[in-house]
Amino acid sequence: MSKHANTPDFLLVLTNLPDDQTASQLAQSLVQQNLAACVNVLSPCQSFYRWQGKLEHVTETPVMIKTTQAKYQALETAILSAHPYELPEIIVLNIHDGYAPYLQWLTT
Repeated sequence: MSKHANTPDFLLVLTNLPDDQTASQLAQSLVQQNLAACVNVLSPCQSFYRWQGKLEHVTETPVMIKTTQAKYQALETAILSAHPYELPEIIVLNIHDGYAPYLQWLTT
């Protein structure tokens, strides 16, 4: 992973929640706890997946979380403790580059 001089590694963490209210509560909590600089709660989407041998189709609310590698473990713990799903989706994407002032803001 490429790094900016004297800055931590930046992450985009994705998860889905069952509704807007749950997603908004998680977003606010993560920012209040300083585990994320910014959380975007997106429009509901249709999810199709196989769970315990059955094809499922549900409406979910996607959430995009911007954070740093240093905060990731605590962030994951917070997501798991607040998430209503038995097996929550938590996907981490490394941010290799971006607008330097914005990336620096992620560290505050």
